Formats: sequence, structure tokens, C-alpha cells
Amino acid sequence: MNFEFKTTPSFRRALAKLTAEQQRSALAAFKLFRVNPFDPRLRSHKIHRLSALYGKTIYSACIESDLRAVFYIEGNTVVSVDIGTHVIYRS
Repeated sequence: MNFEFKTTPSFRRALAKLTAEQQRSALAAFKLFRVNPFDPRLRSHKIHRLSALYGKTIYSACIESDLRAVFYIEGNTVVSVDIGTHVIYRS
């Protein structure tokens, strides 16, 4: 399936706050992500608590040991909503 990718303003703000090294890791991960958001190397998985909270299936992709990108899919659009440590799961 061909996806369209979008980011929210909150995602872009969170990305800008990451260290340079974390931003490089995120860029490398998003190269994989753009080909397949569920590439096994990203270990994408459903976040049940956030999915229940927002009423839509929310996923997390692993970028580094404690760096995650949170996204959802609507139709053929993948929307990245946040990036950061596991703290982002408490939204």
C-alpha cells in the first residue's frame, strides 16, 4: 500500500527538541518508516492505552532504546503525532 505521510505541529516541536544524535537516529528510522511503517526493524506496535483514550488505533515505532515515534493511520495517510521517550505514552 502506498501511504501519504503527515506530521502534526506537536510532532515537529518535539522533534526539534531532540538532541542532534536523536534527530539523526529519527531520520534514519523515518527512511525505513516511509517505505513501511511496520518494518520489523522499527518494532511498531499498538499502544492500547492511547488507542482507548483517542478512540483510534495508535501505534509506536521504536527509534532508539528509549526513543519512540507515535502515529496513527487514517485510510492511506500515516499521521505522526509525537516523538520522545516513553513519557509520551502518558498523554
